[in-house]
Amino acid sequence: MNPEAEKLWPGKRWTLALMLACLGMLGPFSIDTYLPAFSGIAQTIGATPVQMQQTLSSYLLGFAVMNLFHGALSDSLGRKPVILFGVALFTVASVGCAMSNSIASLVAFRALQGMSAGAGMVVSRAIIRDMFPPADAQRVMSQVTIYFGIAPAVAPLVGGFLFAHYNWHSIFWLLVVLGAMLWVACWRWLPETLQPEARQSFHPAHLLSGYWQLIRSPRFLALVVASGVPFNGMFLYVLSAPEFLGRHLRLVPTQFFWFFLLTIGGIMGGAWLSGRMAGRTKPRHQIRHGFLIMLITSLVNVVLNLLFEPQAWWALLPLAVFAFGWALMVPVVTLLALDQVPERRGMASSVQACVGSLANAAVAGIVAPLVMHSTIALAFTSLGMMAVGILAWVWVRPRLP
Repeated sequence: MNPEAEKLWPGKRWTLALMLACLGMLGPFSIDTYLPAFSGIAQTIGATPVQMQQTLSSYLLGFAVMNLFHGALSDSLGRKPVILFGVALFTVASVGCAMSNSIASLVAFRALQGMSAGAGMVVSRAIIRDMFPPADAQRVMSQVTIYFGIAPAVAPLVGGFLFAHYNWHSIFWLLVVLGAMLWVACWRWLPETLQPEARQSFHPAHLLSGYWQLIRSPRFLALVVASGVPFNGMFLYVLSAPEFLGRHLRLVPTQFFWFFLLTIGGIMGGAWLSGRMAGRTKPRHQIRHGFLIMLITSLVNVVLNLLFEPQAWWALLPLAVFAFGWALMVPVVTLLALDQVPERRGMASSVQACVGSLANAAVAGIVAPLVMHSTIALAFTSLGMMAVGILAWVWVRPRLP
């Protein structure tokens, strides 16, 4: 923790959390806003559904790969320069997307968007731990999660509105405006939280040594798995939403918002309670409560899908409760992972984000298409992903200091 933290940000703690949440929301917001315009973009530029899927895959790949480096760069160059460069590059890439008139250029600029969008999310985690002791850091991380949860709920509505009333180009022009505004706000108010004497060498040998230290740390990797893989138990349903909501639950597109409303409500509720429990409940107990909620909910979801024909009035509720349990425990597990290597928190955040992004990409490209045909398969797959997280936590818990 930076000893000058109180001087660096004299304002209210929630205002810093809001700025960091906006940085973290840039990535998911740029995914969810253009999804409602998929078919319209394809018709305009003459792209096939497979080619349009590449605009998402290229984004996720760029996001995952560069997440491995954002934090390491911030350990060497400072937190603020990396964020400013990342947001600036994202804004330029959004201009390229808005002006694209072919699938090749759109795929290329989406990849550039993905490579830059993760800088804010990765570095903001390190900033939180630079600025606050453990209990306060958990509260701020919970506040960030609450604000962060707004993006997936609002983005499809905004994107759908712009596409219906203007055109698909307006979606990316909105991202240009948001990126520019966020860059100005960070340039004006975001402090540099990494002390000069705490900066790491940017020499390749030193960087490789740091990555090797993290990769060969079983405790760190187990915490990364415990925090990231269970998320895919919920994300699987987001990726399968057209099939799950439309074909299985027989909802019309105008009713899809119930799914996102309940899921995001669960995330925000769990994050709020996590912040309230910070400093009052032992971190390990809070993690146990979160996993227990997810385990019971996953089992109930499997049983209901085995016994009954899926109906929207009950099928959406387990997903909201699952999201609540995940958000209750993930701020604590994330901070535990960063504290495994306090001198390389930026790099640790990078590796954590990279593993999570690769898992998300694998679920999007491989797992979801294989299981979205059946609600039973979806339920069992979600249970399996959550079980991986539990096993990782059960193994690492007695090995933590």
